[in-house]
Amino acid sequence: MDHQSPTSPVTRQPSDYTHGFVLTLSCEDKPGIVASVTTELAALDANIAESNQFWDRQTNRFFMRIAFAASEATSKDDVERALKPAIERFGMKTTLIDQAKKPKIVIMVSKFDHALLHLFYQIKVGWLDAEVAAIVSNHEDSRRFAEHEGIPYHVLPVSKDNKTAQEEALLKIVKDTGADLVILARYMQVLSDNLSKRLFGKVINIHHSFLPSFKGAKPYHQAFERGVKLIGATAHYVTPDLDEGPIIEQETERVSHAMSAEDFVATGRDIESRVLARAVKKHLESRVMLNGHKTVVF
Repeated sequence: MDHQSPTSPVTRQPSDYTHGFVLTLSCEDKPGIVASVTTELAALDANIAESNQFWDRQTNRFFMRIAFAASEATSKDDVERALKPAIERFGMKTTLIDQAKKPKIVIMVSKFDHALLHLFYQIKVGWLDAEVAAIVSNHEDSRRFAEHEGIPYHVLPVSKDNKTAQEEALLKIVKDTGADLVILARYMQVLSDNLSKRLFGKVINIHHSFLPSFKGAKPYHQAFERGVKLIGATAHYVTPDLDEGPIIEQETERVSHAMSAEDFVATGRDIESRVLARAVKKHLESRVMLNGHKTVVF
């Protein structure tokens, strides 16, 4: 008499999980949020690679980021469909990123190109996973570099008379390229309130952290004259409030009386480049979540 063995569960190997996703969510904090999400992911036979969560007690908001992998056959639509009941139950605000799609960025620059060049280097060595869709500037200075790299270069000089038209041209570039993020890599023009609102959460700026103490031209020289002992930089999202958007990344470095004004400038350039690159990386990896005027950074 033949005996049929019971069906054994399928054991998957790491190579079976080839389709990566990142889910971020926020909602009012209640019991059962994590369980509801992870249960649905388990039903999809997904493998969780990283999970971070934070409860803001002041606002009673819950924030979570989950990076997971599924089989190649699992689509973004499949994941969204599976999570829909949990999303509706808890009133979640969610973003689901398909890691198979390389994010596109538009970099804006004026005459100082140190932050631009650092971003390109980090992309070249693979630390930043992004495609530069275009470089936009109000000057011609970086055209040769863009042409050498094979990147479209758009010069949009800005004056009080053409600012609205040039910002519309920028929006068209962002739309036509399908850019996910705009980076102000020492772009020395203030974006209008209208543009800041239309691209909210999609524009990152870098500025020296002396603001508002040393505004205007040559802030590092001003700092040198005042004998400051710490200099630094801040990367933040752009909002209508100039240089006061939600902060993503910061760094400071000690300086001394023995350093020259040019030493201050050189130190500042290095800090700005590093801080901007780290902020961009965290944004592209969906590690930054807006929490009112602040951010949650996983």
